[in-house]
Amino acid sequence: MPVAGLGFRQAAPAASLHALVAEAGPLSALATLAAKAPALQPLADRMGLPLIALSPDDVAGIATPTQSPRMIARFGTGSLAEALALAAAGPGARLIGPRRVSRDGTATIALAQRLSQ
Repeated sequence: MPVAGLGFRQAAPAASLHALVAEAGPLSALATLAAKAPALQPLADRMGLPLIALSPDDVAGIATPTQSPRMIARFGTGSLAEALALAAAGPGARLIGPRRVSRDGTATIALAQRLSQ
């Protein structure tokens, strides 16, 4: 099962995060930045998923299909959600489809899976 990387604004409503995760289908884990993990932990607990907290250093330099100048300047990667998913899925991971943005534009999700799975 894939890992979901979640990037979100501080003001992202819990309902927006829940909708993205629920629409993603079966998952093995959620991943986000360690600084944002406390905001995502209740959703992970409710869905029975482990939460992987990563540092900005963990995602810096990860190549992603999406290229946001703002994310490149801030985190050293083109898409935070895509980089989080790839880093959490581990070596040899690939993205599964394009990243998705919540209806209100406050959160983004990307799914990644190891090729050997």
